[in-house]
Amino acid sequence: MQLIFYGADKEVTGSCHCLLVNGRKILIDCGLQQGADEDDNHRLPFYASQIDYVIVTHAHIDHSGRLPLLVKNGYDGKMYATGATCKLLSIMLRDSAHIQEMDAINENRKGRRAGREPEEPIYTVEDAQETLNRLVPFSYGEMVELCEGVRFRFTDAGHLLGSAAVEMWLTEHGKTKKIVFSGDIGNKNQPIIRDPQYIREADYVVMESTYGDRDHEKMDDYVPKLAEVFDKTLSAGGNVVIPSFAVGRTQELLYYIREMKERGLVRSNPDFPVYVDSPLAAEATKIYGGNLDGYADDAAVKVIRAGFEPIRFSNLNICASVEESKALNMDNVPKVIISSSGMCEAGRIRHHLKHNLWRPECAVVFVGYQANGTLGRMLVDGIDQVKLFGEEITVQAHIYNFRALSAHADRAGLIQWIQAFDPKPKRVFVVHGELQVSEMFGDTLRQLGYNSIVPNFEASFDLAENSILEEGVAPELRSPRREDRGKKFSAPFARLTEAGKRLVQVIQRNEGGANKDLAKFADQINALSEKWNR
Repeated sequence: MQLIFYGADKEVTGSCHCLLVNGRKILIDCGLQQGADEDDNHRLPFYASQIDYVIVTHAHIDHSGRLPLLVKNGYDGKMYATGATCKLLSIMLRDSAHIQEMDAINENRKGRRAGREPEEPIYTVEDAQETLNRLVPFSYGEMVELCEGVRFRFTDAGHLLGSAAVEMWLTEHGKTKKIVFSGDIGNKNQPIIRDPQYIREADYVVMESTYGDRDHEKMDDYVPKLAEVFDKTLSAGGNVVIPSFAVGRTQELLYYIREMKERGLVRSNPDFPVYVDSPLAAEATKIYGGNLDGYADDAAVKVIRAGFEPIRFSNLNICASVEESKALNMDNVPKVIISSSGMCEAGRIRHHLKHNLWRPECAVVFVGYQANGTLGRMLVDGIDQVKLFGEEITVQAHIYNFRALSAHADRAGLIQWIQAFDPKPKRVFVVHGELQVSEMFGDTLRQLGYNSIVPNFEASFDLAENSILEEGVAPELRSPRREDRGKKFSAPFARLTEAGKRLVQVIQRNEGGANKDLAKFADQINALSEKWNR
């Protein structure tokens, strides 16, 4: 009965954990890296064909974005998630695959001129569609018999529509242990979705620590504060540009803006135009506007029952085409532009930043977490010049960071979540946080009497005996060598490297075999090596 860490270990994206129970391998999440470590997205630290089951906590790409790579590399099992998560994954994974394909096309166009070998996308739309065919939806609270000795159920994590913590009961050799994977723990009082639901008992907890070093700004009513920024900017003739995650954050913003307009809080322009410039956000908004039974909070249910659509209002415009997106920056009418990606790493938002960052009358409003190495993080940290599409842009727009609008629980919220367990878990594994943040939160938990540990990548633990098996790889040893920085990643070479690792494992498993068979195997390897020794 083992737990292995394969992602978001002393870093804030790329969540991926693995359980080994009764000879079965169960993956909890398989997310993309975002920011400085994106080259890791091309490879998996395990053999996809050896994974038996996959459980997905929620649809955000840093928890789900490598699921199609898993399928591409040989995984042929089912994937389990809540019903709402399955619906959101249907748009998010297809969109992610489209981005991977477009990125590969653009890189290969440049590469041909430079004489480089062509690159493969991380995965394709076809891989994403095959992944969606494997999804199996379940409701919150529904007990699932996964395989021999393994049961689980989803509990509302209050982070995103359909997001869940996963409670798992593991039985092996007559011993039963309960482990809880928090997924991302939601902030309280978010619109539309419910607050996080608390879990009362577990032997082990794997919990996120995104904001484990700070508390959000106390804002009893977000709407007037946001309206104040809108009013000031629009009255000065500027645009309000909001980099927003297309799924979840955008829909919550629309909920706030509907309320803002109902209360007449933007006095300079009560019916100001709002543009959602993201095809993905447009599709997600349809899901949020559908049947929310079992997911919506009481306030949203009240609005719906009153006959209103909680995220619809006058002068709301959806930009479907690239031409409509470009036209926004040719139009001098002050407006609010909500566009993805939330960390400004890709998508249409970068074009809007290019056209608005240099204008002192404009504002850029951040409403979500900005990972290290992202353009969003640089802007929040006060950089005064950025490069977009080969052009240097001076940052003169006002930059606002509404951390209180985060979908993540802050330090106090995380502590409240873990303190709901009574008695205390035997061990708390702190993941999904930047290095210093996760270590700081681990220290906080220890001061509160918890046996906490911040695991390294590929660390492994014996859950039956509550003991460390492998310490894993420390972050400084995972960083690219100085001479390797800036080199283009080669997906085919990574596959070759992984094949070599597998060959070593096969050799080791043949120890003790018949001498005749071992000699034949050695001859085949030597012949292959001779052929490719260039």
